[in-house]
Amino acid sequence: MHTWEDMKQIQPLVSKMLINSFKKNRISHAYLFQGSQGTGKREIGLLFTKAIFCPNRDGAEPCHRCNACKRIESGNHPDVHWIKPDGQSIKKDQILHLQKEFTYTGLESNQKVYIVESADKMTVNAANRLLKFLEEPSKQTTAMLLTENSHAILDTIRSRCQLMAFQPLNAQNVEEKLTGEGVSESTAKLLSQMTNNLSEALEINADDWFANARKLVIQLIEVLNNKPNEALLFINHQWMPHFKEREQLQRGLDLLMFWFKDLINYELEREEAIIYSQERDRMEQMSMSWSRQSAVRGLSSILEAKRKINQNVHPTLVMEQLTLHLKR
Repeated sequence: MHTWEDMKQIQPLVSKMLINSFKKNRISHAYLFQGSQGTGKREIGLLFTKAIFCPNRDGAEPCHRCNACKRIESGNHPDVHWIKPDGQSIKKDQILHLQKEFTYTGLESNQKVYIVESADKMTVNAANRLLKFLEEPSKQTTAMLLTENSHAILDTIRSRCQLMAFQPLNAQNVEEKLTGEGVSESTAKLLSQMTNNLSEALEINADDWFANARKLVIQLIEVLNNKPNEALLFINHQWMPHFKEREQLQRGLDLLMFWFKDLINYELEREEAIIYSQERDRMEQMSMSWSRQSAVRGLSSILEAKRKINQNVHPTLVMEQLTLHLKR
């Protein structure tokens, strides 16, 4: 459960704008929540929805105790609809189903809310159907589109939404909170670079998969530096069996990317920016055979690999190509 006071600490500007919309009784029919992962889009969407339905609201603050608040929190309110990607995308049928639901009278009031997560993943047909929905807004309907990439959303959809720009969270604050939870300084620094979401960071830290992923990244670095001819063998027999899912592979590539950023920062003597702080000896050794230019090229190759994974290129092929680029 989050309150507006909580959200002000994370997203002060967005929180202020949404609170003012209640004070002035000017709730928009559609909002576009734009911001990177972990910046509070879903949490604020949930809180805003509670405030819309709560009969005991104090200003913009819902009571969090009434039947409506509890059902919204648990995802069981009949007039609140969440749309999420079905597989890799949000499909036309999902939007058609939503439209059908909205032809019915609200079960408890005439107010309805729908929240589209990862709205940038709508297919073209789904986006066009949603556009028609937005073109004929009901005064008692509120839409929230959540996205990490608003530029991937149709201009015509963006123009019909009030944009809420969620600012990146301060990594230093996340790091401090993690160390306060008993996470080691080196791990806290790494996790704060991976996510701005404290709860997600703690979940990742508690997962043995993550600890093994870190070890595999360091092992791959060792192989690339000392036994480059064995790198493809390592990828096929050790790396790919661990990073089975695309999301896992993206996380592994992030960990690898941080290493190459560290190498560049080490060369530039930016000690405070180094993430793998416990690997300075290995970094010093590697810097003797990897120039700053080669580290920059390696970083570029990793970013290209991440892009290909998002485009559904075969993961093993992507990693094999990346390994060939990273070999000295």
